Amino acid sequence: MISIDPKEVPVGKLHGYLLGAVSPRPICFASTVDSEGNINLSPYSFFNVFSANPPIMIFSPARRVRDNTTKHTLENVLETKEVVINIVSHAMVQQMSLSSTEYAKGVNEFTKAGFTQMPSSYVKPPRVKEAPVQFECKVNEVIGLGSEGGAGNLVVCEVVKVHIHEEILDANGTIDPFKIDTVARMGGNWYSRAKEGIFEVEKPLRTLGMGVDRLPMAIKLSKTLTGNDLGILANVENLPDAEKINTFVSNASEPHQYVITSGSETELHEEAQSLLQQGKVTEAWCLLLSNK
Repeated sequence: MISIDPKEVPVGKLHGYLLGAVSPRPICFASTVDSEGNINLSPYSFFNVFSANPPIMIFSPARRVRDNTTKHTLENVLETKEVVINIVSHAMVQQMSLSSTEYAKGVNEFTKAGFTQMPSSYVKPPRVKEAPVQFECKVNEVIGLGSEGGAGNLVVCEVVKVHIHEEILDANGTIDPFKIDTVARMGGNWYSRAKEGIFEVEKPLRTLGMGVDRLPMAIKLSKTLTGNDLGILANVENLPDAEKINTFVSNASEPHQYVITSGSETELHEEAQSLLQQGKVTEAWCLLLSNK
């Protein structure tokens, strides 16, 4: 392992480490206007949502590392205190990337990148029609983090209107992660696509998970079960009772019967791991406890 003192490496190299490690990052596709009405559109991956009441998002247009200049987006939000944060889907990622070209001030990136302007309800900057979700925002505060190249500027935005394309909603009226098909920034030229790598981790809110500390020692010290496996097993509130275990053993398939009666601990844990990967947590526990 290498250890790095941020003060002892060039800012550009440190920047690369930070962006390569802290990833994937959601993209704020910010549309702004200056005091004369010139429109700007630019993406930022130093971005997230930080509050629901009030609804607050923060993004950071950093000072350029190479020459310490500021970006038009920052200049615009300081002048007008308004921004629209557009969410980027895979269908628009190439156009979004094109808009990041450093065009001269006054050049409209909507036109350059081929996006469609839509009027906003409460703020002057237009929305990107192609974006699956658009957030109209008032800028509450801009916090400068430094004066040298690479320094960020936290733009604290309060959402005043949300626009959502209906086709990305599921039957319950919530946003479907597959339909919205968002992309996120990695390091260098790399992006990730949520639709292709999406997976679910159930939040430990419905029950009080027992915790890894309460797992049987043979399971906790398993050379087969991973940390993720232990996390799933420890997220149950109670272990299956004897009746449930006996029922599982009586109805177990031939491979499971083998590991229960004749298999090694490694084979038992491998079968349990396979059940966990299928989302069959109770069955995995019954298998693990069946040969006690």
